[in-house]
Amino acid sequence: MSLDQDIRAQFPQLNRSIRGQRLIYLDSGATTLKPGSVIEAVKQNMAQGTANVHRGAHLLSDEATEKFEDVREKLRAFVGADDRSEIVFTKGTTEAINLLASTLGPTILKPGDEILLSQMEHHSNIVPWQMAAQLAGAKIRYIPVLEDGSLDFATFKTMLSNKTKIVSLVHLSNALGTINPLSRFFKEAKAKGAVCVVDAAQSVSVLDIDVDELGCDFLVFSGHKLFAPTGVGVLYGRKAWLEKLPPYQGGGSMISEVREDSSDYLPPPHRFEAGTPPIAEVLGLGAAIDFVKDIGFANIRSHERLIMQIVEEGAVRIGGIQRYGLAPDRSHVFSFLIPGVHPSDVGAILDEQGIAVRAGHHCCQPLMRRFGIPGTVRASFSVYTSEADVAGFLQGVQKAKELLT
Repeated sequence: MSLDQDIRAQFPQLNRSIRGQRLIYLDSGATTLKPGSVIEAVKQNMAQGTANVHRGAHLLSDEATEKFEDVREKLRAFVGADDRSEIVFTKGTTEAINLLASTLGPTILKPGDEILLSQMEHHSNIVPWQMAAQLAGAKIRYIPVLEDGSLDFATFKTMLSNKTKIVSLVHLSNALGTINPLSRFFKEAKAKGAVCVVDAAQSVSVLDIDVDELGCDFLVFSGHKLFAPTGVGVLYGRKAWLEKLPPYQGGGSMISEVREDSSDYLPPPHRFEAGTPPIAEVLGLGAAIDFVKDIGFANIRSHERLIMQIVEEGAVRIGGIQRYGLAPDRSHVFSFLIPGVHPSDVGAILDEQGIAVRAGHHCCQPLMRRFGIPGTVRASFSVYTSEADVAGFLQGVQKAKELLT
């Protein structure tokens, strides 16, 4: 199913020209474009609904609070959570993982304990855990990535032990497109008593998320990769776990009473939402969820598979392209190199043709070292990617190959 004609009309940025040419936006893995409904939701809040939430004694604040909490309920349903108190608003995936590392780490980690990550993790799912491990005297171990971009499940099972306290894995790799079968990994981890965390930053826009099916304790994602504004994200946490964790930051909105020598904290989720939240951005996220639900994940996945098939067949016709990320289950990311050519040079040639891609290590330096490369060229697709976009991209790659080899 091709969605592009209907969908593209909802994205005003696609009307831009770049360097005198039609924009071909293939950097959705970094951030998605925003549909008109999301832009309008933010604009409406700024123009007519500006007020703080949870604290005003006037109608505007009451209205803002109701709309804000309505989005929390949408998110509860969106990820299959049991209770809206399991949804915490953050600035994004990075802050959500930092929140966990700063609160879960001291709560459960002891010297000699282990955190399991994988070689394909984004730096935001590595560095915070490194900090937590250093503070606790714990150790981080990495699940190997196989040559096709899959995680080595057999080795993972041998790595698990009673020392394993946290397993934090990406659902869909931003650098390879690999979709990891996390329920399978977490079943093994849970048998050892480990806490399981999902980085869903990439998967949330293409896969129907259900936290119970995944078998996770926590899940994080960013709004801006789900057609929503920047500056807003989500931490899902099982209620029993959130209630055990201390606050991440102190300030207004997260306390029930403050004394000169101590304070009492609110229950989750407000315990973790100190200060004024990103209200307009949260409302934009609510509109983005409506946008995605209106399309339907079956249609999104069907369109993505069509685009990937066209790209992969076109790359074969061009020839001389080294692919990275050939796992059997993969999605919306096409990472490649032209042998002997630096990825930044390919990115520059494509940019001259109005084609926006990403070139570099994609915040996945351990993964690039595993493959022995400095980085890749990454084209990442979304619901607004058209067959004409793909044709333009393939022509651009052909031109880059001719100019640089």
